[in-house]
Amino acid sequence: MTRPLRIGLSPRILHQPPAELGFRNKTLQYLEQSVAHWIMRRRALAFMLPVIETGGVERSSVRISDYVKEIDGLVLQGGADVSPISYGETPVRPEWSGDRVRDLYEMELFWECVVQGKPVLGICRGLQLINVALGGSLYQDIATEHPNAISHVDHALYDQHRHSVLIEENSRLAKLYGEGYQHFVNSIHHQAIKRLGRDSEVEAVSSDGIIEAIRMRGACYVTGFQWHPEFHGGASELLDSGPILDDFLAAAEKQRR
Repeated sequence: MTRPLRIGLSPRILHQPPAELGFRNKTLQYLEQSVAHWIMRRRALAFMLPVIETGGVERSSVRISDYVKEIDGLVLQGGADVSPISYGETPVRPEWSGDRVRDLYEMELFWECVVQGKPVLGICRGLQLINVALGGSLYQDIATEHPNAISHVDHALYDQHRHSVLIEENSRLAKLYGEGYQHFVNSIHHQAIKRLGRDSEVEAVSSDGIIEAIRMRGACYVTGFQWHPEFHGGASELLDSGPILDDFLAAAEKQRR
């Protein structure tokens, strides 16, 4: 039998865990359960790819290229803000400083996947990270920098907050879902793409023009979504996340042949 697909997941990082967790002065790396189970739903295997930090693991012993060689595709999951420093800006507010350590690691993972031809799917922060890796920039805060925008985050509603997106004609998403239709998705972000990165195409936008999905041109499969498709299970009024996952896994299957 053919082995199951191996999908790598970049970790979220908790640099200063709350004392009640019992990890004083330690750094935690973790996955959000829904994203791992979303991938496993199609019998693919999910593997967390821990950060390699100077002073911890010797780079000569474990390299990013070693990780990427062993997986069939990469998912960049959501989490902390992308640091404005990563796209050449200074954080306007301290709480928007993001996670520069994670940025650097994920960008290295991303480019190694591109070099090795491994498919990449970005979710929320993951879309933003891909855009920054391709030379684009972000709104540090949508409400501040784009005051006419609709609400893209509601802390009380969290993943129950939603809005519609319009899929662009002639895009790959249009082939999966049809053209000219508005679909509802969840929305849990206060940052968004401001300047689109090079070699990228917009695949979906919200009613206020905020970019909600992108795809990189070229031979390597790279796509990103501002919403969380892994949170859509069981919500019939939301865009079915199955075609997105199946398309990504088909690309992963194709590249390993």
